[in-house]
Amino acid sequence: MATVRRRVLIVDDEEPGRINLRFALAAHPSWSIAGECADAAQARAFLAIHPVDLLFLDIRMPRESGLELAHELAHQPAPPLIIFVTAYDTHAVEAFRVHALDYLLKPLDDADLARALVRADALMAQRQLAAPACALRDWSALRQRAPGQVPAYLRQFNVRSVGRIDFIELADVAWIEAAGNYVELHLAQRNVLHRVPIGTLERHLDPALFVRVHRSALVRLGQVVTLRTSPDGASALTLRCGSVVPVSERHLAKVRRLLSMH
Repeated sequence: MATVRRRVLIVDDEEPGRINLRFALAAHPSWSIAGECADAAQARAFLAIHPVDLLFLDIRMPRESGLELAHELAHQPAPPLIIFVTAYDTHAVEAFRVHALDYLLKPLDDADLARALVRADALMAQRQLAAPACALRDWSALRQRAPGQVPAYLRQFNVRSVGRIDFIELADVAWIEAAGNYVELHLAQRNVLHRVPIGTLERHLDPALFVRVHRSALVRLGQVVTLRTSPDGASALTLRCGSVVPVSERHLAKVRRLLSMH
């Protein structure tokens, strides 16, 4: 049986970037380059006529950024999968990690490209395209808030695993524990690993709902039952879910103040 060839569009205003990606993709024969565009306007015109499976989209482009084009595509009924390409735009990369969106850093690394293509192929093979589209719309909605509005915080976690993205409601998470470059989301019936550092995630959570109690723990304030300090001076929170979470001395005064307000 013939191998299915996925159609790819490369969008990058710099010709060397397009050339590098073109040569790198030559090592992956199941992916076929349908076209190359130098800006968002060209890409928009191309996509109106030629549907593609995957879009490699540079973030920083003149006149109209890749993020603006992605925002537009996010609201289409069936947008292509997008892998963002960036020379390390710190804020954009942080948002991609939080929302489980895929990205590659320049200069391009062949191993990173191969892993990104495996993830994309798995999503397509398992017909999970609605999930990344939903994650893209979720990211876009937060990004497009008007100036002066209340800061937009996460309403759900978009958790990527092989071939799928799961959506976990923020309200279902009792507390969050650091696990290296991951966090472990503690839910009522299970724990879920999410590939994002706890410090990065904290910046996207409403501080009125979640509080940092330790360098390795964030706790939902509504989950707290008691705060106890042992004779040796160690403090810990007992949560409604039954977990006991240590509170470091650094965060103790803040935790006491917040609990007194609830």
